[in-house]
Order: sequence, then C-alpha cells, then structure tokens
Amino acid sequence: MVGSILLRGMIVGLIAGVLAFTFARIYGEPQIDKAIAFEELMDQAKGEAPGPEIVSRSTQAGIGLATGMLVYATALGGLFSLVFAFSNGRLGTLGPRGAAAVIAVLGFVAVILVPSVKYPANPPSVGNPETIAYRTELFFVMLVASIATMVFSVRLAQRLWTRYGAWDASMIAGAAFLAIFALVNFALPDINEVPEQFSAVVLWHFRAASMGIQLIIWTVIGLGMGILMERDLAGKATSGRKHRYAAH
Repeated sequence: MVGSILLRGMIVGLIAGVLAFTFARIYGEPQIDKAIAFEELMDQAKGEAPGPEIVSRSTQAGIGLATGMLVYATALGGLFSLVFAFSNGRLGTLGPRGAAAVIAVLGFVAVILVPSVKYPANPPSVGNPETIAYRTELFFVMLVASIATMVFSVRLAQRLWTRYGAWDASMIAGAAFLAIFALVNFALPDINEVPEQFSAVVLWHFRAASMGIQLIIWTVIGLGMGILMERDLAGKATSGRKHRYAAH
C-alpha cells in the first residue's frame, strides 16, 4: 500500500517538476541573466576579468535547470506521499483531498514560506562568497526550527480538538506557531548583502519567481495526490461492494 502511494507521489511530483521548469524557464531565467549581467559590469568597473564559464548558460538554463527541477519535485512528491500515508485518517474527518490539501499548505508554510521570510532567495551576484557557509547554516537552522514548530503546532491542535473544537484548536495552534516563529526570527541574525546598485525590480522579480516555482510544485502535488488517492479509495470501495454482491 505504501509503495503504491509512494509511486503516485513521485509521478505527481514529476508532473509538478515539468510545470515548474516551464515557469522557471519563462519567468526565472531572465532575472538570472540580468543579475549575471550586473555582476559582469561590477567586475569590469573593478578592472577584474570575468571568471571562467565552467558550464555554459544555455546548459544551465536548459538541461541543468530541467534535471534539477525534475529531481527535486519528484523527490518532494515521494516525501509528500509518505507524510500523506502517515497522516491520512489522523486529520479528523478530512477525506483524501482535504488531507492532501492541508498537508500541502502546512508543508509549504513550514518548508518554504517561513524560512524565506527571514532569508529570502537571492540571484547571482547578490551575497558575499565568503559567507556562503554561514548563510547556509542560518537558513537550515531556520528551516529545522520552522518544521519542528509546525509539527508541534499540529500536535497541539490535535490535543485541543476535542476540548475546544476544530476552529478554536486551529486558532490556538496557529497563534502558537506565529509566536514561536517570531521568537526564532528575532533570535537569528539578519543578513543583508544586496549591493546598493543592484536593481530592486530584478531582485523582486527573482524572489517572486522563486516563490512561484515552489507554489506550483506544492499546489500540483497537493491537488494531484488528493485526486489520485480519492479515486483509489473510491475504486476500492466499489470493488468491495461488487465482491459482497457476488458473495450473496
């Protein structure tokens, strides 16, 4: 059973990866080209020669982007399916579609939205190369804290469900999540390494495209898994009724 769910999740993730690649190719890559052009201008102003191009831009924006996007989305679909298999039936009276939608929303908030609020994505030429390791560590600390807080908040809502009802329990758990997030956000240092001359419009469009890519992937996986699992359960229920009638 888990194996079939995992396969469905990976297939849905693959579809999400194709759509996300198309979006990234159209809306994300032009912003990267502009950022690279800015970096080259800054190097020229400093009298520095451009670095060697190990991988061509056409390869990066084509097969490289496609491979990375498809592998990432397929893996995420597989992980999503495992979480769905564990959570389905433990989220109150929600059916497969509702459960998948809730998992997708909570996952997107915890894994993508919250860490990006503190440490948003930056295009090439933004950021000090000497602080890459430090910035990566901070991002993963924020990511782990966000996921742990989301798990805690969901468990809290489940415990308060019977006492306060679904709505009030969700509101209390949501408030707890925001409070903990605010504390973690305040505790972790800010990072601002965007050059003053860098275009704010390009930066905004790049971050919007990055968020759009993730939104497409999580939405397609959430909706796709819900539809597939609902049809699967409906098919099993129909098959079960046919067997009972045949037995009679």
